[in-house]
Amino acid sequence: MIKNVILFLKGFAMGLANVIPGVSGGTIALLAGIFQRFINALKSFDLEALKLLSKFKFKEFAQHTDLFFLIVLFLGEGVSILTGAKLLEWLFKNYEVHVWAFFFGLILASVYYVGKMVKKINIYKVLLAITGAFLAFGFSIITPATENDNIFYLVFCGAIAICDMLLPGISGSFTLILLGNYKLIVIDSISHLNFAVLIPVAIGVVIGFLLFSRFLSWLMKTYADQTISVLTGFIFGSLVFIWPWKKPLYLMQNGHEVFNSHGEAVVEGYEKFLPELTAQTFWAIAFMILGMAVLCVIEELSARRAKRIEAEKIEKE
Repeated sequence: MIKNVILFLKGFAMGLANVIPGVSGGTIALLAGIFQRFINALKSFDLEALKLLSKFKFKEFAQHTDLFFLIVLFLGEGVSILTGAKLLEWLFKNYEVHVWAFFFGLILASVYYVGKMVKKINIYKVLLAITGAFLAFGFSIITPATENDNIFYLVFCGAIAICDMLLPGISGSFTLILLGNYKLIVIDSISHLNFAVLIPVAIGVVIGFLLFSRFLSWLMKTYADQTISVLTGFIFGSLVFIWPWKKPLYLMQNGHEVFNSHGEAVVEGYEKFLPELTAQTFWAIAFMILGMAVLCVIEELSARRAKRIEAEKIEKE
């Protein structure tokens, strides 16, 4: 029973990480010592699992997929995501600049920690990182990230986000910010259980896991340094997306604002500006530093855990 409670709490921590941009649920799984088991359980949903299920061998199916482990873990994640979304909704309404500043600090620090994953640095990989940064910056100029509730785009968001959530150091929520749908999916739809949005996203999550997660796993194994180099640059260049001080530019048609199906004005982009030196600005900078510190602590604990596991393996051998 205690083991299940601990596993539930680990899932809760992963869920909370997944709703906060800059923090990866994969990193928390690594810190909690369940990352490898989690990945193995997810990958076990294969043809063999389908065969067992088709023959109604439920006990064998549960053993093959480590089903009970996943149920308890996902239950913890689900409760965490629902409660976390409610909290973030309140924070965005009352302290929007401070929240974005905190996220900015998290993601700024993640540039360093993701970059650290590159084993051998050379000019080729530096150029890949610079390319990633310019690519992200170019996206911010050419096609600013804006909210889009098109059903096919929501499926796409779910597919891409789940791939990132499986990888330590890569934040799925951050990806949703880049895609323009973080607030729509994580803040609005989850907290209010808007199934018109959540169902397409869930479909995308399933598709993303089945089709892309294995490809990403192969990519990270075969071209790990090159992939991480591009991701590091992309994350750095993408900081412009979440600059805390910005004003929304609303889509206009015939001199009037365009509204979406929820009755909200459609944001076409953002006008970013440098803030005045006020008390609010200093508080925002403090939260930015706090965000950096939080990620540093998480990554340090994760590194210590990984070293301890490695040392235990060596002792056993």
